[in-house]
Amino acid sequence: MEPLNQISLDFAEDATTENQQAVSVQEEQPVNVGVRIKALKQQTAPVSEETVLGPPAAHEKNKKIKSTRGRKSIKQVEAEADLIEIPEDEVLFQKQYYSMGEVAEMFRVNHSLLRFWENEFDIIQPRKNRKGDRHFRPIDIKNLHLIYHLLRQRKYTIEGAKDYLKKSKRTEEKFEAIRKLQQLKQFLLELKASL
Repeated sequence: MEPLNQISLDFAEDATTENQQAVSVQEEQPVNVGVRIKALKQQTAPVSEETVLGPPAAHEKNKKIKSTRGRKSIKQVEAEADLIEIPEDEVLFQKQYYSMGEVAEMFRVNHSLLRFWENEFDIIQPRKNRKGDRHFRPIDIKNLHLIYHLLRQRKYTIEGAKDYLKKSKRTEEKFEAIRKLQQLKQFLLELKASL
């Protein structure tokens, strides 16, 4: 293998005109490429983790941040199951229709999940305008609450929830009884905490 010749150019910084620029071309002795690379590696300073990532506290925070996309973990679903905010029946039935955004906020779910449940369960039938916007009636919200209870709190699968709704004639009555008992339990816990 033939050795490489290196040519270096020096430009004078204090030249005032183009004619006064000094360009020197210097030919160096032939150097083995492997030796030259090894010499360059030795000249560069080692790069520390702190130089690349910043101070240790900053990159530790970056490691802990997780993506919020995709499915939620079972722990997250269980924690959020009790955080839904559906108004009492007197307040709920004051309006004829609720928008998709309002319903999604009540249940703390995505719009896409509500559309999916609408396709899967026949008891949810929101009205659609010409534009295609969904408007949920209070009855639809009650049915969504029942489905939410079966899927998120009782951990039924979609197929299991469908079968449960088909087989059980008095599902809504049972659900109402459970809901009232939960309200009573919450009241008694608040009363106990105040004592």
